[in-house]
Amino acid sequence: MSKLAGKSCVVTGAGGGIGYAIAARFAEEGAHVAMLDIKEDMVKEAAAKLPGGRGHAYVTDVSDRKAVKQAIDDFAEKQGGLDVLVNNAVMFYYAPLTDMPEDIVDRMLDVGIKGTFWALQAATPHLIRRGGGSVINLSSVAVSFAVKHAAVYSSIKGALDALTRQQAVELGAHGIRVNALAPGPVSTPGANSVIDPEGWKNRQARTPLRRLATAEEIGAAALFLVSDEAASIAGVTLKIDAGITVAGP
Repeated sequence: MSKLAGKSCVVTGAGGGIGYAIAARFAEEGAHVAMLDIKEDMVKEAAAKLPGGRGHAYVTDVSDRKAVKQAIDDFAEKQGGLDVLVNNAVMFYYAPLTDMPEDIVDRMLDVGIKGTFWALQAATPHLIRRGGGSVINLSSVAVSFAVKHAAVYSSIKGALDALTRQQAVELGAHGIRVNALAPGPVSTPGANSVIDPEGWKNRQARTPLRRLATAEEIGAAALFLVSDEAASIAGVTLKIDAGITVAGP
């Protein structure tokens, strides 16, 4: 029996990488998925690949509060409600903190933090009307140890960890479970833009299992967290990292 049959889910940054893997896994389990992404061609192509016509593309800049609300409201109205929100959208840029351009820092904060705020604001009323639901924020193992030149990225992910705990308490009374996933290094187009082949080799060598997690494994973990099997899990940041966190940098 499909775990998400009849459910409606929103995934931000779903045009590729981890966001797409999560959306695809949800659709395989019977959910209709709103896929929000700023890249029009990519998100439309990604939505078309989901089974059963259950992918719904929304070309959306998550830093635009009105656009996010419009997309989520439209999807929830068409689906008769909303059950799940996954805040995955992120911008990658690694550089020494002293060299980070102001416009890049602003954009990273707008996407990573404001984008999450706006999606939560838009989705929460629909989740409450549904009588409960699930939210997943995408954190990172970069919160647990220092990653070279990732000060801004790591700070954003640390903020999302704090937000996860805060919202788990605030929304729990409404039957809304808020958790986070903290992937280890995962080879995606975004990650590949800031990690070179030598960096990937070094990360794999540090990992106890001597392998890196895949986007599909992150999708499987997301499915678990939003399913009834995780009904008592709230305020948790679940690491999917092949053990790299316990091994240390």
